Amino acid sequence: MPPSKVELYAAIRRDARAGMSGRAIEKKYRVGRRTIVKALASAWPEPRKQLPPRASKLDPFKPAIDEILRADLDAPRKQRHTVTRIWHRLVDEHAMTDVSYPVVRAYVAERKPQVRAEAGRGPAEVFVRQSHRPGDEAEVDFGEVVVRLAGQDIKCFLFCLRLSFSGKAVHRVSLSGGQEAFFEGHEHAFRVLGGVPAGKIRYDNLKSAVAQVIGFSRSRVETDRWTAFRSHWGLDAFYCRPGIDGAHEKGGVEGQIGWFRRNHLVPVPDVPSVQVLNSMIDEWDATDEARRIGSRARTVGELLAIERLLLQPLPEEPLETGRWFTPRVDRFAQVTVRTNKYSVPARLIGRRVRVLLHASDLVIYDGHAEVARHERLPGRSDARLDLDHYLEVLVRKPGALPGSTALEQARAAGKFTPVHDAWWAAARKAHGDADGTRALVQVLLLHRHMDGEHVVAGLAAALRAGAMTADAVALEARKAADEADGRPAADDLPSAASALSAPTAVASLTARRLDKLPPDTRPLPSVAAYDQLLRRTRTAQEGNPRP
Repeated sequence: MPPSKVELYAAIRRDARAGMSGRAIEKKYRVGRRTIVKALASAWPEPRKQLPPRASKLDPFKPAIDEILRADLDAPRKQRHTVTRIWHRLVDEHAMTDVSYPVVRAYVAERKPQVRAEAGRGPAEVFVRQSHRPGDEAEVDFGEVVVRLAGQDIKCFLFCLRLSFSGKAVHRVSLSGGQEAFFEGHEHAFRVLGGVPAGKIRYDNLKSAVAQVIGFSRSRVETDRWTAFRSHWGLDAFYCRPGIDGAHEKGGVEGQIGWFRRNHLVPVPDVPSVQVLNSMIDEWDATDEARRIGSRARTVGELLAIERLLLQPLPEEPLETGRWFTPRVDRFAQVTVRTNKYSVPARLIGRRVRVLLHASDLVIYDGHAEVARHERLPGRSDARLDLDHYLEVLVRKPGALPGSTALEQARAAGKFTPVHDAWWAAARKAHGDADGTRALVQVLLLHRHMDGEHVVAGLAAALRAGAMTADAVALEARKAADEADGRPAADDLPSAASALSAPTAVASLTARRLDKLPPDTRPLPSVAAYDQLLRRTRTAQEGNPRP
């Protein structure tokens, strides 16, 4: 491999210092006299002269392209020229025929920032690297994610709070991006971090916090609940500029949401509930502390250990993050909250109840007693009904059960199983539609104080035995519960078999209760003390004979 020009110059200079003549050097390296002179004058070869640019077929059209680019500086952003539009104009208006599209594209890419600089507009985007003090700054934002909940794709909202110094981020998914999710995300993040940032937290102008943006300044009219929330936690809010320009002022959290979504939510997670997903997210956040961001020398967890010592302590008193509503229960035993309807026990029809709405669920109170709890609906004008709330009504109106929306939702949720359907069909065949449905309602009432799996086991056992009564199902369900707890079943006791009046595997409730009584170890009672009363009566009769 021939030596490079730098190596050749070094060899020539070395031989010249050793006393070798110029003619000898020419013969040794096969170079001319001018090369030797240049090598002795400088150890670094002169750069090769640039050839003048060759003429291009685009040269006659470059002034027209420059004029288009200058006109675009003052045109509306969405009505500026694309490269394709420039190429078509050159063909139509300037009779350009032998210049390809890639040639025009390359020139526009090179010339466009130069035209902007010549007009005094400066570069399009300039990013200035920032340094953050530990425990002083954080950024907050929401991002949209799709989650498969119970087999259905639902758009959810990913809250993220990121500490600027360490890069530690805390995430939480909710069915709503409203103020309740905004507050609950903060509270969860502060409790995970063990403190509150002492300096500013950067926000965009989301409606949960900002009621009005005042002109082009940083001043904002905040919502009352957000002002109270900030006061409770001691937060100092910094609001970014509106629009896309403000996103660069909190680029850390913007990039963090994208990174988290790509690394943990791809493919789309399939979970039974939001609570399960948030438990998984907590584990992911803890695992992410072992990673390094970019070229940092320390991991996120190592920097967090430094930053955590400088956070402000958490307040001692709690603050309710949910929103209260006081709707009235309609005649369908439902309350309306944010255009969605949720069921309550039928006995509350016509009464006004209190509803505490959270980001992913809601709790309904009658006075101070909790009467219902539902997972929040993600859409609008939808209904979530609990079949248990209508059981007392269905005892009187059994014909309303087969086509009820509550029954349809119970089937979809897996609470009303095929075993329920099979036993219901057998009960209707044995007792008729009305009485068979009433028997099913009595069975459904067992779910209030027994585990669902035990009731299903009782239904299966009663169906095999041909016992189409609620008492039989209750007995078999309790036997299943006892077996799950490790207690002996009633069939294992000899007295239970003798108490059965019919040749079936189902025992009566009375026999079962007697079998569960503890053994009686007391001595048998004696009536010998009462014999003296008999003697007195006999003596009295002998001394006073009847006339």
